[in-house]
Amino acid sequence: MSKKVEQFRKERERLNQIVLAGDNLNIKRFFGLDSAVYRDGALDARTKELLGLVASLVLRCDDCISYHVIQARDNGVTDKEFDEVMSVGMVVGGSITIPHVRRAKQIWKEMEK
Repeated sequence: MSKKVEQFRKERERLNQIVLAGDNLNIKRFFGLDSAVYRDGALDARTKELLGLVASLVLRCDDCISYHVIQARDNGVTDKEFDEVMSVGMVVGGSITIPHVRRAKQIWKEMEK
């Protein structure tokens, strides 16, 4: 696991704990829904992560892209599958997604090590 990926995971967890330490039921419910929606159902968790990755790429959310790249790798997505997902995101999102594809690919490659 690359140091950058491990740092991202730790920082995400730390910030989630800060958010969830509050007393807002709606925020807690939203976080719960976010976790639940990516579990196996009619679609498996792996497919849902790929859908989340495409959506995050189109919306150009670097934190979300990083999270879904890591989840995709952890769920056994292959290099070819990853590249196809990137191509779908670029077609839907347009050339403005190219910088985000670059960063996604960098994280993907770092996780190979």
